[in-house]
Amino acid sequence: MSDALLGPADVRTLADRLGVRPTKTLGQNFLHDPNTIRRIVRTAQLDEGEGVLEVGPGLGSLTLGLLAAGHPVTAVEIDPVLADALPATVAPRLPRAELTVVTRDALRLTELPGPPPTALVANLPYNVAVPVVLHLLTVLPTLRRGLVMVQAEVADRLVAGPGGRVYGVPSVKTAWFATATRAGAVPRAVFWPVPNVDSGLVRLARRDPPPTAVSRADVFAVVDAAFAQRRKTLRAALAGWAGSAPQAEAALRAAGIDPSARGETLGVVDFARLAEHRPS
Repeated sequence: MSDALLGPADVRTLADRLGVRPTKTLGQNFLHDPNTIRRIVRTAQLDEGEGVLEVGPGLGSLTLGLLAAGHPVTAVEIDPVLADALPATVAPRLPRAELTVVTRDALRLTELPGPPPTALVANLPYNVAVPVVLHLLTVLPTLRRGLVMVQAEVADRLVAGPGGRVYGVPSVKTAWFATATRAGAVPRAVFWPVPNVDSGLVRLARRDPPPTAVSRADVFAVVDAAFAQRRKTLRAALAGWAGSAPQAEAALRAAGIDPSARGETLGVVDFARLAEHRPS
């Protein structure tokens, strides 16, 4: 795999040739360390030949690592310059690789060409990591597993359980779709430019959502309401959602939840049960 991968000098040379300067707007921090690439591919625990969705391939460092390991890759890239250049970067290094490039904003993605990938492996832009993960899990049910690199603080939120300080909307909504666990840290020095935040790997394993008689949108509505004013009791925080504080209390009691509790004490199953008792 090592001969195919991009090192620091390769990344700078390629960026110069394309006239690319990493932008904060797109959250671009390009990986340039082959050892980190190998580690990410290994940590993803992919099946042999498993199809992978990569979001934000950038200059192609992780793309090459996945392809070199024998995985067909569908790469979704919002930057047309980078998207157009990716096949030309891959072809001389891995001429037999199976690469499909889609030039699109991942948040607007609704379907993909070709065989549906079953794994998400990506170095996600820090500013949109949570929305991208939730959107892809929603619109691409074939994704059964994932390994995403995100800002360390975001990683903590994605994997947090009820009762924790960082537990919140991203934690609950991710738990609707998947089990999320930390899979290691990534040092700043393996990126160009060097970010001013730490990064972490999060492993996702798809699971069935909680059994409920209401829709995902109904459950997410009560989650949003509960954390919009997270310092308030649920009785107060859910007054708007329920129509009034007394109606919120009645819904909470019907769901077997203490009205004086706060949103961070509830798990996704609790929120699903509560959503079923919203006053009509």
